[in-house]
Amino acid sequence: MYYKTTKTYSGRSKNRERRKRMVTIKDISKRCNVSPATVSKALNGYEDISKETIELVKRTAQEMHYMPNAAARQLKTNISHNIGVLFVDDTMCGLTHEYFSAILNSTKEEAERLGYDITFISQNIGGEKISFAEHCRYRKCDGVVIASVDFYNPGVVELMRSDIPTVTIDFAADNLNCVMSDNVDGTYSLVNYLAGKGHRKIAFIHGEHTSVTEKRMLGFYRGCEQNGIEVPEEYVIKAVYHDPKSSAKATEYLMQLDDPPTAIMYPDDFSYIGGMNQLERMGLSIPDDVSVTGYDGITLSEVLRPKLTTYYQDAKAIGRESARRLVDVIENPKTSIPEKIMVTGRLIEGKSVKQI
Repeated sequence: MYYKTTKTYSGRSKNRERRKRMVTIKDISKRCNVSPATVSKALNGYEDISKETIELVKRTAQEMHYMPNAAARQLKTNISHNIGVLFVDDTMCGLTHEYFSAILNSTKEEAERLGYDITFISQNIGGEKISFAEHCRYRKCDGVVIASVDFYNPGVVELMRSDIPTVTIDFAADNLNCVMSDNVDGTYSLVNYLAGKGHRKIAFIHGEHTSVTEKRMLGFYRGCEQNGIEVPEEYVIKAVYHDPKSSAKATEYLMQLDDPPTAIMYPDDFSYIGGMNQLERMGLSIPDDVSVTGYDGITLSEVLRPKLTTYYQDAKAIGRESARRLVDVIENPKTSIPEKIMVTGRLIEGKSVKQI
């Protein structure tokens, strides 16, 4: 019994050792009975060999669990296949921010599909303060996606002006690729919807002063103008994105006006929670006493009661396009042209708006 147990253990050890040894192109060439050069061509997309040989090599590589040598590939192509992501959320929600987490998850999935890893970029490494650009170079990032930051921050400006390929989300910069949600259309669509329900007294709670806010303000005023709606100054009030507390205060202010609005547009679905709770504390019912709309179309808007009318931003499409554009710049630097890609969303009708 002892001898058999020892023998079995030894056999398993040998199998583990075999699995630890990296499979090489030469191993595949021997199995397929072709040259290493042919294997290399088949694995790297060359078309001067037969389709049958390409299929044989790829199938064999998969069966043998072949993994390309990342260091060797980097020396040959000067590409590390590592993408940086700069994501700084002022409300300190991090990846619990459903809208941006959906964007970043989609960016990650598409990057991985294209053969790239993701590294989060910051200004701190082991307690040492460095710039965003320095961190990108330290991690050998081929490029970086920038989302939810202060784009006027000197460190962010330095990164955008550096030689590191960059794609920005919801911010247009000269000579850079950017992927943007159509924020003008979003607020415009919501105003049109409210006007169609008979509302003439529409208040707008917006977020901090950013390029996103500027575009949403444009859509709001454009929608009001085209529907012949006059907007008192006190109906447009600043709060903070993804912050229920500031939206609660703004709601209290609006509903205590001598002539309160019949409808309130909130900066995002999550912030609306603050407004909803404040209206409840004031003994007001949605939508009987006041109608409301959100923004983003996150899962939360589906479960709130009454179901929230909101504008859905296609976070998955934004993340996917961001990864695609960045990889194109990395792999085709001489032919890639900076583009501004607009991703449209759609209005989702709930039960939070009353016909008046």
